[in-house]
Amino acid sequence: MADSFPFRCLPNPRRGAPGIVVLPQGGFRRARADISAWPGYAPTALHALPGVAAEAGIAALHVKDESGRFGLGSFKALGGAYAVAGVLCAELARRGAALSATTADLFAGRYAADTRDITVACATDGNHGRSVAWGAQRFGAACAIFVHEGVSGGRIDAIARYGAAIHVVPGTYDDAVRAAAAEAERQGWFVVSDTSWPGYTEVPRDIMQGYRVMAEEALDQWPGPPPTHVFIQGGVGGVAAAVSVSVRTRLDPAPSLVVVEPERAACLLASAAAGGTPTPATGDLDTIMAGLACGEPSLIAWQELDRAAAAFLAVPDAAAVGAMRRLAREGIVSGESGAAGLAGLLLAAEDPAARTALALGPDSRVLVFSTEGATDPALYARLVGTAA
Repeated sequence: MADSFPFRCLPNPRRGAPGIVVLPQGGFRRARADISAWPGYAPTALHALPGVAAEAGIAALHVKDESGRFGLGSFKALGGAYAVAGVLCAELARRGAALSATTADLFAGRYAADTRDITVACATDGNHGRSVAWGAQRFGAACAIFVHEGVSGGRIDAIARYGAAIHVVPGTYDDAVRAAAAEAERQGWFVVSDTSWPGYTEVPRDIMQGYRVMAEEALDQWPGPPPTHVFIQGGVGGVAAAVSVSVRTRLDPAPSLVVVEPERAACLLASAAAGGTPTPATGDLDTIMAGLACGEPSLIAWQELDRAAAAFLAVPDAAAVGAMRRLAREGIVSGESGAAGLAGLLLAAEDPAARTALALGPDSRVLVFSTEGATDPALYARLVGTAA
């Protein structure tokens, strides 16, 4: 079994409450048709880990491995780049340059003279910014990426390789979000954010529809009886909500969705504890799980998770490192944020109270998402003890 660390487990008292449709099926069908036609698209692997399942006292464990997605090393490629294409096509139509441009047109450079004058911007802890910068480069737009001062040099360099201008902002990820929105307003840029707030929801909705491609692939690949549990990373909640919508749409009964966050950045757990009111995490958000170091929930993501998540877990950094090492022994390269879902499962599996609260037992079949590979190879080597 995994090393034991203190963690928090909060079953969601509002699970099953009435809610709104956050991600309509029509939007997902468009996203999947578009993304699956991109050059280089292929479903990522779903790995069976029977040895880890036995250690956890469950029937089956499968891990969706996003380390190879479009060569970017994370699932974020599905969302940010897709939203960039949507923003560019909409702006081309507004300008009268192309009333019905497609992503294929952008790939072909048919409107390069117009798109080079359009700038997209976002805040990031690393992976989303890389996706947006990659999409902007592929589709011929300019790009400005805002990072907070805690983002590692390796992740900044990886973004800059796609031609983005990098702006370093004092403070946290949430400070970078506000800085990106303010500067975009001044400059006439287009924000492509993976978090949402009142008055800004449609681009994040497109991003989440892109994320659903990962979840749908996993369900298509799943062998035998469907999963009973899904452990998925938190952050602002976008990917967790996207996965939630897909499993609720595809499976009846829906598996229990368990959202896993860093102990030091558990804004979703805090929101559930506050009776469903979106609530920021307190503190400086200092966690090695850089992609999950988010202090404020996404508005539309929380509208889904508030009623659909079965439980929220807050786990320490050491548990994520342990899960990285465990995955490495299985031949899976997973970054600090990528291993969080498995970290949550392993902690819950060895805790009698958590097993009971989550209904984890010998017949449980669990789906976990390794949402990134070694997005900072030097840090990965230090934490795991071997190169990716």
